[in-house]
Amino acid sequence: MSASATPTPGVSSPPSPTGAANRVRQFWQRVSEGRQLDDLWSQFAADARASYGFYGKDVDWEKIQKLPRWHRPFHVVKDIFWAMLMKMTPARRVLLLLALVMLLMSGFTFQFGHNVSVQFKFELFAALIFLLLLSLELADKVTMKRDLEIAREIQMWLVPSEPPNVPGADIAFATRPQNSVAGDYYDAFYPDAENKERLVVVIADVAGKSVPAALLMATLQASLRTIAGEGVPVAELVTRLNRYASAYSLDGRRFTTAVLCEYDAASRCLTYVNAGHNAPILRRANGACETLEAGGLPLGIQLGAEYQTATLELRPGDALIFFTDGVVEAFNESGEEFGSSRWLGAIRNLPEWNAQETLRFLMKRVDEFVGATRQSDDITCLVFRSK
Repeated sequence: MSASATPTPGVSSPPSPTGAANRVRQFWQRVSEGRQLDDLWSQFAADARASYGFYGKDVDWEKIQKLPRWHRPFHVVKDIFWAMLMKMTPARRVLLLLALVMLLMSGFTFQFGHNVSVQFKFELFAALIFLLLLSLELADKVTMKRDLEIAREIQMWLVPSEPPNVPGADIAFATRPQNSVAGDYYDAFYPDAENKERLVVVIADVAGKSVPAALLMATLQASLRTIAGEGVPVAELVTRLNRYASAYSLDGRRFTTAVLCEYDAASRCLTYVNAGHNAPILRRANGACETLEAGGLPLGIQLGAEYQTATLELRPGDALIFFTDGVVEAFNESGEEFGSSRWLGAIRNLPEWNAQETLRFLMKRVDEFVGATRQSDDITCLVFRSK
């Protein structure tokens, strides 16, 4: 004979352990976005290092190194706190200091006579002020991030989403902005849509980061497209771009490094000029490497700067690698840079793949070196591979 329990009317059953565990699991999945603990810790460590580097720029390290060793930690903490405080608005600074004073005063007991004592407990008020400050700073960040995302979408319209079809060659490119918007620029286009033999290839890096650099990058793109559309040769193209850049470079402080190329598909000849940029590396099919260094000063440094052009022939199996300084200056968690020697070594060891596979191979080498370390500069690479 079996008996079954019936719920008592008006009395609710306690939640089942399984249901509670599912809710906790769903909550954790929502908060962590499904990431593992080691991934979360790596992300936190990268954020902490980036924040330390950001606030550490305002620390007078030379002065601190002259202090006795046991004095240094206190002065580092004080300078970083002051740097953080001064980046807030005056009203928020006052609120933060008020919260800290409340936190320090909490727990103090004042004795009046033998029978009267007053103990101050401001922990709750301090916590509420900290929460208020956090919400205000977070609101600013979310608003700025939304604006930057819109700017990022606009910027993506200025660079090609897909490489053009090139007779006897193929192209691949990738960019990783240090921020939502970048100062790196790359392009490959036919100035004359009816003429598929003359291809313009460019990679550029505007001095600076984030929004100012992105705005200058947009003006560079517009100027380049306009001038190239007139069918001028590379020598005139770079001279006119430099003239325009010099007019808006704030006396040379906002200069641009660039490599401008014109590729003739019929003759397989590439004419280029290097305006102070990292020299592209040409890896021949036999493994020999050459650098493209002919050119002159970065754009915007000197109004009347003169530039040299050079021409080379691309043969089947050759790979031409364009890149910005963010590639060779990429660093790992120890602060060690990837460097030109590692980059050249990766290029020397390129398999006989197409441009997209070549690009993936090179970027993987950089990723394996830096790991999860947040970078301080944009990383851009363009691969031109001759068939």
